[in-house]
Amino acid sequence: MRILLADDQELVRETIAAFLRMEPGIEVDVADDFPSALALARRDVSYDLVLLDYMMPGMNGLAGLAAMKSATPRTPVAIISGSASRAVAEQALAEGAAGFLPKTMSTRTLIAALQFMAAGEIYAPRSMMTERESATPLLAGAQLTPRETEVLRYLCRGLANKEIARELDLQEVTVKLHVKTLYRKIEARNRTHAAMIAKEAGLF
Repeated sequence: MRILLADDQELVRETIAAFLRMEPGIEVDVADDFPSALALARRDVSYDLVLLDYMMPGMNGLAGLAAMKSATPRTPVAIISGSASRAVAEQALAEGAAGFLPKTMSTRTLIAALQFMAAGEIYAPRSMMTERESATPLLAGAQLTPRETEVLRYLCRGLANKEIARELDLQEVTVKLHVKTLYRKIEARNRTHAAMIAKEAGLF
């Protein structure tokens, strides 16, 4: 996976880039402002994901998001920020951002979020869950998102990851990530255990 990371704060930029480069299979190019990021994106290089700092020079609010999406129409573009409000984050998602990433998120969560977005999913932190998401079922004390609930439903029917991916029109790697998150949330040991927990709770 090749990522373009643009942030004007050198410490933040280089720290995130260093963490990502430690992950097998991840390459990172960096830029310190929006014009530089746009120039990199317009080269004959294919990125799997672009990460733009909301407050860096040249972004001009979400105008930068629109410009980058226009320059890289086949590449997911996400916003990262240390201070943007929830309203800004929601607007970014409404305008086509692949996700909104707070700079305070853990490295493990960041890696998972990047994989989700590169696979075509939309990512937003739990604190920004929509009303519909917050109304989804509680299972073993854990709040499930609508997508996790769908995946769990198919798990209970005995479908394999490949079959679930086909049913939900997702990539298999995305389903695997959802299953892994599900296991952690409800403390399930395996697929059978997850299905048993769901059925005992009367979820399906």
